[in-house]
Amino acid sequence: MKYLLIMHMNPKIWDSLTEDERNAVMSGHEPFIATIRESGEMISTEALGDPSTSAVVTVTGGTPVVTDGPFLETKEYLAGYYLVDCETRERALELAAMIPDAAIQGMGVEVRPVMFSAGMEM
Repeated sequence: MKYLLIMHMNPKIWDSLTEDERNAVMSGHEPFIATIRESGEMISTEALGDPSTSAVVTVTGGTPVVTDGPFLETKEYLAGYYLVDCETRERALELAAMIPDAAIQGMGVEVRPVMFSAGMEM
C-alpha cells in the first residue's frame, strides 16, 4: 500500500534550533533515503518551497483569481513528503519515525494512506 509521509514545518521551532541541529536534520535525510531505496519502498520525495512563494488559485463565476502566498495563516506548513510503498501501516509508521524531523519537539511526520493515484500509466 502507498503511504504519504508528510513533513510539517513550524518556522518558530525551526528558527529556535542551532545551526548544528538544523544541519543534523537536513543531513539525516540522506541515510533515510538510502534505507528506503535499498528496501525498495521509496517511490518519490519532494521538498517544497516556502509558503511565501506559493499562490492560491480560486475560480469565482468562471474567472480564475490568483492570490499570492499561503491560503491560510498557520503556524505550520507542509514542507515536503516521501511517497512510499510498504506492506503495512505499521511499517509506514516505522519509516516516519526514522525521518529526522519527527525527532524535533513540536514538529512531526503525518502518515496518510494514498487512496487514489494517477501517473504516467497512459
